[in-house]
Amino acid sequence: MTESFPRQHARTRGFTLGAPRSFTVSNDGHRVAFLRSSSGDDPVNRLWVLDTVSGEERVMADPVELLADPGEENLPPAERARRERARESGGGIVAFAGDPGLTKIAFTLGGQVFLADVTDGSVESLPAKPGAFDPRPSPDGQWVAYVSGSALRVVGTKADGLDRVVIEEPDDTVSWGSAEFIAAEEMGRSRGFWWAPDSQRLLVARVDTAEVPVWYIPSPADPAATPVPMAYPAAGTVNADVSLAVIGFDGSRVDVAWDRAAFEYLARAAWAPRTRPFIAVQSRDQRTVVILEVDPDTGTTTEIARQSDEQWVELVPGTPAWMGERLVTAEDRGSARRLVIDGVEATPDNLQVRSVVAADEHRVVFTASDDPTEAHVWQLDSEGDLDRLSDQPGVHSAAAGGDTVVITRAAGTDRAAAIDVVTPSRRISIASVSANPLLSPSPRFFVVSSRELHTAVLYPSDDDETEGQTLPVLLDPYGGPHAQRVLKARSPFHVSQWFADQGFAVVIADGRGTPARGPAWERAVAGDLAHPVLDDQIDALDALAEQHPRLDLTRVAVRGWSFGGYLAALAVLARPDRFHAAIAGAPVTDWRLYDTHYTERYLGHPDLSPEAYTRTSLLELAGDLARPLLLICGLADDNVFAAHTLQLSQALFEAGRPHQVLPLPGVTHMTPQEQVAENLLLLQRAFLFDSLGLHPPGNPRYRSND
Repeated sequence: MTESFPRQHARTRGFTLGAPRSFTVSNDGHRVAFLRSSSGDDPVNRLWVLDTVSGEERVMADPVELLADPGEENLPPAERARRERARESGGGIVAFAGDPGLTKIAFTLGGQVFLADVTDGSVESLPAKPGAFDPRPSPDGQWVAYVSGSALRVVGTKADGLDRVVIEEPDDTVSWGSAEFIAAEEMGRSRGFWWAPDSQRLLVARVDTAEVPVWYIPSPADPAATPVPMAYPAAGTVNADVSLAVIGFDGSRVDVAWDRAAFEYLARAAWAPRTRPFIAVQSRDQRTVVILEVDPDTGTTTEIARQSDEQWVELVPGTPAWMGERLVTAEDRGSARRLVIDGVEATPDNLQVRSVVAADEHRVVFTASDDPTEAHVWQLDSEGDLDRLSDQPGVHSAAAGGDTVVITRAAGTDRAAAIDVVTPSRRISIASVSANPLLSPSPRFFVVSSRELHTAVLYPSDDDETEGQTLPVLLDPYGGPHAQRVLKARSPFHVSQWFADQGFAVVIADGRGTPARGPAWERAVAGDLAHPVLDDQIDALDALAEQHPRLDLTRVAVRGWSFGGYLAALAVLARPDRFHAAIAGAPVTDWRLYDTHYTERYLGHPDLSPEAYTRTSLLELAGDLARPLLLICGLADDNVFAAHTLQLSQALFEAGRPHQVLPLPGVTHMTPQEQVAENLLLLQRAFLFDSLGLHPPGNPRYRSND
């Protein structure tokens, strides 16, 4: 049988398998380590190393050779949680860490610690305690620190290496060396320990969840299974108590002191490249971030810099960093998010900084946008000169070390991402072996309405643009903060094009609150995550319909996942006059049930601004449902709990409003399982056709398996 697109999309996990990823560059620029599986349908990632001097690329570690069964069955629970926070859908080696020169690289497989020696090509299993995750070599390569259970441990890298505890506590609510849920899910901090440059001490996070409310994730499909407890800090409740200590190999412990009552979020921590560690801490209301230098001998802290904002201080990936002795931050100033060096703005007001990739005394490499539909790699040198390193249209990301920069480009016409390793003397390409999609997205980009909303429209691939022929419309947004859908790359539009090929005009719009449009644009949703977001979707739809009369506004559906699921349900509940059917996957339905850091940033503390939570709750609108609504939830989701969907379903039932619910046993916030991912697309198509009255043969574009 000819393979269908839904099957291919599921089998290749969204065409991510076989694509090189997770690039790390040595501090001298001579080596690049990365992950890649063997083909577009192989989920087992291998560790590769590229020698930038010779241009030679080689496999450093192959899980199939290292383990009899490289599957995921033996993963420690903490590693499963880490992968969920990182939205990791691959297998095999999915994360690694190396010493500064990338001569030794550590990783785990099945809870075992492995160490690859790049100089001689060997890979060995270290005698670490089972259940290990997040292994990191010391700067001198003599030790590997890792977490097992709630303890931080180290194991020697020599043949007679010993394994020992660095620090642990008997209390079952306390862990050392791991990032708490909020840090990993919302703050972009996935680590909980940092080596000192002399390899004799570590800065270690201590997390105590004793006061955090415990929620339970049951397994309804297996009534004998014990529900899984999880410390979940919902909006307005207690966060984990996070502190730091400097732990020495000599058994010493120095607790780090800062005003933890005023600054309860540990947003960032680092030690290298400085002789003293530094941290960034954030207030509960997120309006202040303070950068502190830590004296590792006494634990005292000294304020280096402070950022404040009337609504919130954005945590920008890769910051703070250091350009020699100069502090590098990214701050919202005026109309732009700017790169700031020792308090002085270093980038213009037409450039929106997205992340800092790397920094040393000579330069800062960062990503930024002068067009929100693209992202480019930029360099600021020590003299203040600014250069764009990416020379093609598209969405770019990067990794850097020494004088080497790895630039990944995703563009609208590429079969796969292009990866170039740029050194002072040569440019080396790293090949992708990802699958070639059965369809080729053809988005058309527009800027519409008085708010200049960036939008994309996709028509059926075989569309002949017959005059007078109208098409039902499917809105396919995310719509919320910290994410974009309208990007000049191919990957965001594969599924949208498939829906278009079923006979829809698919419309995607990025409204207020989305990134790369400046501070005022992002903060337009402060206090209200509902009305500005929905209004922009409607404005975009109306403006596009004026330009494209083939859009049939009497048949408009909307689908989305996570925040997009919230937006989809909101659309049919609040505006049934405009939206005629909705598919809401993993929707937040009551923001009181979502986590502290994300929710309070936009809506404030529920005790101080209860009206914001009432105004944005879908439960308040349950009695207004007058259109078909399909709710989808993973019953094992520990980000948007199934309670969101079930509470809305209960409110709808009590209001006498018919709707459909699709519970997915064993499924989390992600849906990488092949059968789940494939059938979700097919079931959504069937729901849309049923709801809009587009059954075959009434819709000649309907295809049962393409």
